[in-house]
Amino acid sequence: MLNRRGLLGAGLSLAAMTGAGQAQTAYPNRSVRIIVPFPAGGTTDLLARLLAERLQSYWGQAFVVENAGGAGGSLGADRVAKAAADGYTLLFHNLTFSTTSVSLELAGRANHDMFRDFRPVSLAAHVPMIVLGSKATPEGTLADFVAAARKSPDSSLYGSTGPGSVMNFAMEVFRRDSGLKLDHVPFRGAAPLLQELVAGRLHLGGDQLSTSLEFIRSGAVRPLATLSSERPTALPNVPTVRELGFPNMEMQGWNGLFAPAATPDDIVAKLTEGVARAMKEPELRARLTALGADPIGSTPAEFAAVLKRQVDGVRPLIAELKLVVQ
Repeated sequence: MLNRRGLLGAGLSLAAMTGAGQAQTAYPNRSVRIIVPFPAGGTTDLLARLLAERLQSYWGQAFVVENAGGAGGSLGADRVAKAAADGYTLLFHNLTFSTTSVSLELAGRANHDMFRDFRPVSLAAHVPMIVLGSKATPEGTLADFVAAARKSPDSSLYGSTGPGSVMNFAMEVFRRDSGLKLDHVPFRGAAPLLQELVAGRLHLGGDQLSTSLEFIRSGAVRPLATLSSERPTALPNVPTVRELGFPNMEMQGWNGLFAPAATPDDIVAKLTEGVARAMKEPELRARLTALGADPIGSTPAEFAAVLKRQVDGVRPLIAELKLVVQ
């Protein structure tokens, strides 16, 4: 039979064992997957890898980026929506999530819900979306392109990263509001789109500024407008679509981290703190700024508010235009 001293000793041992067990299971205690729902090499992929490096250095566990492209990012997102809500499978997405989610929902083809099946962790960075023209397009802005295109009987070709993507949405709004004849050419990712634009086989295209900045600076493509509400810091001479008379095209670009909906609060909080810490690092901030991105590191509530405003704004236009994700 245990005496008082034995009971105290047993209690201390139990406490020590419990503490040790908690330490062993503290998040993360194994590798974490970050799903990027696009092919490798684009802006979202690059930002995810830069963030993964920082999180790995903070917590000593591998943060592995996996690319799962297809259907405007919805295939990769669906993998995360159905993953265990334990913080070991995360999603790093961009503003395409807003347009594809609404498009799939309106078409009755949504396998997941942006708000029901995910928890916003942090808006990592703002990255402007840029409308680009080939070198054969008139110098100037999107308004100059409109003036020239109206004199031609032929349709212009525009490229996007797929049906339901942000540029598909923006250019279909542009088609409606400008009255131009435009034909859509979808691509699997920004890299092949830019190759065709540089080669002059497309008239218009576009993607996140970080993806196209080197092409713009080299003169391989022309920046015609930004979808953001403000001119990009990296390209202060490029006007906004609102300035050019196309306010319905306006969309704030973002890249951010999500977790499955039932992920525990403490894990979400730790991830949020990790993203915020990374976005404050001078070296990382300088690198992102050089790419044309604006580091943020928001709270989940701030990120959720951005998403709701954006989805509410695009829903009526997507319904009218009948944009369908393929």
